[in-house]
Formats: sequence, C-alpha cells, structure tokens
Amino acid sequence: MDRPFLRPTWAEISLPALRANLKRLRSRLPSKTKLLFVVKGDAYGHGALACSRLAQRSGVVDWLGVSSVEEGAALRDAGVRLPILVLGSLYPFESFRAAAFYGLVPTVASLDSARRLEEMMRRIARRSACHIKVETGMGRIGMTPRAALDALGVLSAQREVRVGGVYTHFACAESNRQFTEMQIGRFNRFLAAAAARNLRTGLRHAANSAGALEYPGSRFDMVRPGLAAYGLYEGFEPVLTLKTKIVFIKMVKPGTPIGYGAAFRAKRRTRVATVPIGYADGFSRGLSNKGEALVGGRRCPVVGTVAMDMTMLDVTQAKGARVGDEVVLLGRSGRSEIPAGEVARKLGTIPYEVVCSISGRVPRVCLP
Repeated sequence: MDRPFLRPTWAEISLPALRANLKRLRSRLPSKTKLLFVVKGDAYGHGALACSRLAQRSGVVDWLGVSSVEEGAALRDAGVRLPILVLGSLYPFESFRAAAFYGLVPTVASLDSARRLEEMMRRIARRSACHIKVETGMGRIGMTPRAALDALGVLSAQREVRVGGVYTHFACAESNRQFTEMQIGRFNRFLAAAAARNLRTGLRHAANSAGALEYPGSRFDMVRPGLAAYGLYEGFEPVLTLKTKIVFIKMVKPGTPIGYGAAFRAKRRTRVATVPIGYADGFSRGLSNKGEALVGGRRCPVVGTVAMDMTMLDVTQAKGARVGDEVVLLGRSGRSEIPAGEVARKLGTIPYEVVCSISGRVPRVCLP
C-alpha cells in the first residue's frame, strides 16, 4: 500500500516466504513441467500485484492465473508481462475483445463460446490463443469430453484462434483419492481421443497444489498451485500475517458484560483489551467467544461478540500487555502460531476463505 496508514491493523506479506514456496514447488516438478501461479481473488487476499511482480522476478513461474478479465487487465496495466490465463468462463462474450486487447488467454468452456471467440477475433481482425476447459467431475464450468473434441475441431480449422491448452479442474484432490484418480482417467481418455483425431491440444494441465504434490500422474505439461504457494499447505511457509495493536485496556469485575448482546460475562477479574479489527476487516464474527489472538506470543481468547470494527481480548494472562502492543490474529508471534487452517476449522470453512476474506481496507505491507 503506497499511502501511510494510521489505524493500526495491517497484513504483512513475506515476499521471501512466497519466493521460497515457489522455488520449493518448482523443485518438486519435472524440469519440463510449467508452473502457473494462481493469483485470482487478489492473490487469495495477499495482494495480486505484489505477488505477481515477485513471481515474474523469481524466474520459476511461467504463467499466472486470474478469475476475470478485470483481474488480468489490472496486472497488465501495472506492467506484468507473464502469460495470463483467465480461469473463469467469459460472459458476456464481448469480454473476448477486452481479453485480446490486454493479451490475456481466455478459457473456452462451451462450444458456443468457442464459436463466439472465433467470430469476435474475425470481427476485430486480431488473433487470440485460448485454453479449452474439460468437465471431468467438478460440475462447475467446462465441456463434456465429446463437446471439447468438437470445439477443438472447430477452432483448429480457424486462423483467428489458436488452442494453446486444454485443462480440467479437480474437485477434491485434498480429500478423495479415488475420485481424483477417476478425474485423471477421464482427462487422459479425452487426450487420447484428441490425439486419435490428430487434434492439437497445446498445454495439458489439471493439477492444483494437492494434485501437483500428491498425484504425479496429474502434472502433465503444467500445474496450477495456489494454496501451497501462499504457505497454506503442509510443508510450505505461510506468507501472510494479520496484525493489529491494542488501543484500549480495562480491568472488569466478575459479571461484567462485554460486547454486543452481552454475549460474554466475566467470570473473574478480567483484563480486557480492545483491538481495532472486526468483521469488516475479515476477522469473522463467527470467532466471537471462540477465536484467539497472540499477545506477546501468548494465546488470548476473544471475549464477546466480534463487532464490525473492534474485537475484545482477555489479556489477563498476558502479563504486562499494554496499549500499543502488537497483536497477531493470523500467523506467528514468538514460538506461538495461529495458522489459517486452525481458524478455518473453528469457522467450519477452509483456509482459502480465511485469507480471501481479509478486506481491502486492511493495508498489505510487503516485506522484501
């Protein structure tokens, strides 16, 4: 964030940790397998521009993946030159014009969109590459293998559009080996059918972080990690630390209510600290009376209801805690750590949502 901030709540992004994770991923792959770094959703809340620039400098990332033309255009406007694949299904089809203007590679997820892309490129007298999405079990976007073969046939006969790749998306690589191997089998059969028809597929890719690390047969020509790159996968270093500072402290008597709805009442003399972070910052209201934060490396429970802008902590056991002290809500402090996975389990969600929920009003501070 370029401008200074006064409200003491911020997210630190460790670029050295990100670089190390990307290099670790690269070291786990065959030398010819390309690496597409997924930076959609503002790089899972980590800041897409800073992460993409780091990826470009690292020399180990071949592609970037975004969810929309807008995300890709913002990176292009900022000078990012790596090839960018738009992973989402483009609609309205006028989006193909903007994708071509910014040098983005769109996903073609239906036979209709294949024809519309070709028509648009002919109309504006430009050429474009695309990647075809094949549905193998995710049930979201993509063509059946038969329709994807038809789309390959349609586009292979055109001058304006080149098929640069074909891909699929795993539904549960982290949790269901049998289902994932079924998807790999379906994708392999599609590739064999394309080869039998002499249809060029370009780059073949399927694997997310879990796929790339746990299923060697899913690596094909390129992998698409996100979770591992951000250190949200076992064996990789977390990149993001969410911090704030104590802005108010008071001692309360037994029975004193704290926060909206008087959802907490002190059971003893309790030292309560207020920190300027709440659900508008992405610190979920679901952590009311069950979340924790690190104060001086000591775990301190959230007391009362998490409000829009403020949260209260029981700092009785954090001896010497005072106004101005740093508080870690996500990440490491001293020998203690609150990982995104732990927070996700308390909320009944996944680490992706925990970091993606950190709102834009929280400054991202990049550590070089």
